[in-house]
Amino acid sequence: MAELTQLDDKLGEVLGLARAAQDAAEKVSKLCSDDAEDLVPELERMHEEAKETERRTAEYVSGLEGKKTAIEEKAAETKREAVEMMRTYLGPDADALDGFEFLVMAEAAELGHWQIVGKMNERAGATGVDELVEFAVPVQQRHFETVREGSLAIAGREDPLAAA
Repeated sequence: MAELTQLDDKLGEVLGLARAAQDAAEKVSKLCSDDAEDLVPELERMHEEAKETERRTAEYVSGLEGKKTAIEEKAAETKREAVEMMRTYLGPDADALDGFEFLVMAEAAELGHWQIVGKMNERAGATGVDELVEFAVPVQQRHFETVREGSLAIAGREDPLAAA
């Protein structure tokens, strides 16, 4: 197997996170039945943008001869870990607020990972990575703000004195 650079490793992680984000958006959409149905269109948009982020990143990785298999393996590992975390956090009694709280953490992590890729590429100068970062960072910032605002909207509808 090819030896990955730190940048290659991070590219595998953001690819895996983009794939996991699609699963998370679908899962949380299902939790938004009656009390947060108004937020489902935003989750659907986030799903599509995660899909586009995956497509662009996978396209870039596919051109890295001798490294693409190892990066794809890193992506698969990262996705497995993220999905496992989601399953743990969003157990059978999870509701829409739980879903959005999870997405706040997940989107913050994804944003941070993309910013790290950008910082590493300042020194590495890998052709094409800057375009990925320029696309993904604003998307992730928007996703973070969307889920933060969504979680606050749901929390504002909750009865804070009701039994948990």
